Amino acid sequence: MRRRNKLILVLFLLGASLIVALFLASAFGAVSISFPDIVKMALNKVPVFDFPQTWRAVEETIIFQIRLPRVIGGALVGMALATAGVLFQGLLRNPMADPYIIGTSAGAALGATIAMLIPINLAFLGFGLVPVAAFVGALATVFLVYNLARVGGKTPIVSMLLAGVVVSAFMASIMALLISISDRLQLSLQSVYSFLLGHISVTGWEQIAVITPLVIGGIVAARFFAFHLNALSLGEEGAAYVGVEVERDKVIILVLGSLLTAAAVSISGLIGFVGLVVPHAMRLSFGPDHRFLLPASALAGGAFVIVADLLARTAMAPAEIPVGVITAIVGAPFFLYLLRRTRKEYAF
Repeated sequence: MRRRNKLILVLFLLGASLIVALFLASAFGAVSISFPDIVKMALNKVPVFDFPQTWRAVEETIIFQIRLPRVIGGALVGMALATAGVLFQGLLRNPMADPYIIGTSAGAALGATIAMLIPINLAFLGFGLVPVAAFVGALATVFLVYNLARVGGKTPIVSMLLAGVVVSAFMASIMALLISISDRLQLSLQSVYSFLLGHISVTGWEQIAVITPLVIGGIVAARFFAFHLNALSLGEEGAAYVGVEVERDKVIILVLGSLLTAAAVSISGLIGFVGLVVPHAMRLSFGPDHRFLLPASALAGGAFVIVADLLARTAMAPAEIPVGVITAIVGAPFFLYLLRRTRKEYAF
């Protein structure tokens, strides 16, 4: 009971950290806005409040039309990637697994590259052709890898990993070929580069309205498979012995992880290290029980990407650093510190 109370307290603190990160990232930027003003602006959106306006009208526009959609988008990206990382690590029983391990990154990158070749400006629910193509490319690649690895009604983990590596390499080569021979892509190298290194590209609330149900729904659904992931850590035979339908659950967990990853990629490009470092940091700090690990990773991942995005747009302002660079620079040393602090062999 004491351990359960401790874990609940940790979840509460992680949730509080996420809220603090939201406020920090909303307050700081090219124009700094005070915390009290942000709170008053937000409360004034509720009919029962009517605080006198002590801020400029342009500051309210900055918060609600520019900064807050991007900050919430960053939170959703971090929550999606961290949860997907937990799912893939549990499914594949591989401590090196991350959301991109079976080809989602290569499929998304190739889809985005092909979209940049098409001289048509289309928009659907606030999304342009590039994010839609990235989303479709990520899911299509996972579907291809799964079917390539499936043998006799079963999908061996090793076959899935090998198929993912080969398909990723093939798609990366196709993307490189397209960039080499296309003058249009040569002129769009900055956009390709931005997508590959990660950039929170949320331009309005329409995108948030589409992505939020996918991410929150995926995280809630993943929580229902915490017991199954705990069982899979015993191996497929052990999981089957305790009543888990292994092949069915593989498909469901794979679909959930892929949907979360594709949703994140559609508004951020390829942000690395979040889905690898955050789950391990939570596992090293609080243990391997997926009933706690899934919500803890989601909250920590959201806060991590918000802070990384804040650093990306303020550290060298007015220039902006790719978010993926920040997540790698900050995440890798922090993970190594945690690994050394445990003073024991890492147990997955």
